[in-house]
Amino acid sequence: MPQKEVPAAGALLHARIVEQTEVLAGLEPEVRADAPDAVHRMRVACRRLRAALRPYGSPLAGTGRELRWLGGCLGQARDTEVLGELLVAQARGLPAECEPEALAQVLAAWSRERYRAAWPAVTAALDSPRHAALLADLRELAQRPPSAAGLPALGELARREQRRTTARLKAARRAAPGEETDRALHEARKAAKWARYAGETAGGPGAAFTARMKALQELLGAHQDSVVARAALRELAVGADAWRAFGYGVLYGGQLVVAERARERLPEVWKQARRPPGFE
Repeated sequence: MPQKEVPAAGALLHARIVEQTEVLAGLEPEVRADAPDAVHRMRVACRRLRAALRPYGSPLAGTGRELRWLGGCLGQARDTEVLGELLVAQARGLPAECEPEALAQVLAAWSRERYRAAWPAVTAALDSPRHAALLADLRELAQRPPSAAGLPALGELARREQRRTTARLKAARRAAPGEETDRALHEARKAAKWARYAGETAGGPGAAFTARMKALQELLGAHQDSVVARAALRELAVGADAWRAFGYGVLYGGQLVVAERARERLPEVWKQARRPPGFE
């Protein structure tokens, strides 16, 4: 089957900037209303825009930094939401002697409290002149494409991110067990995410590469979720009464299993993800 031709990188990257600028601006009312999944979708739009701007280098680095700032303001609320959902769901699956529903309710209340504490940072960011200036910059870029001079083919951009992922996974293999390995795998996850976004930008011709990098990102994401969950469970267990501490301990053990299984599956998933992107 003949390979589909991919348009020039500049055209595809600019189309991505236009698309994701509209997504980012359009999500603001939903985020302000705290609609389900709205914070997550806005945070992803920030990341996709950063990925589309990054190949242009220093001329657009400032806008990329502002997108990183906005994503960071959204991050604590979103991360709290994800962690709460994960722990509550896991608690409800515990055996009866752990009093699963009672423990799930405690965790849900804890998660809501943390989310409420993080929420003011979201609204403060959206109300800020900094956010307004960022949207203005993005709309200007959407109207006037940045110069594509010197941009490599999109397939080469994808290979660069793939090589970065390889380097970080090799670093994880060399890392000491425990926290050092956890940090290294987290860095590999972020590299896989940028590679995935490069594939997304190519559209249909990049679909297979995108799927492979997404699978890797999600596997490493499950590992990182386990790292974060275990840290939270250790904190929750301090000073907890006996039945809660017991339940937190069981949950902690379950998260150890999640991390171990992710590491066991990593060579197989990476074998697929390291295949050449297959588009130019």
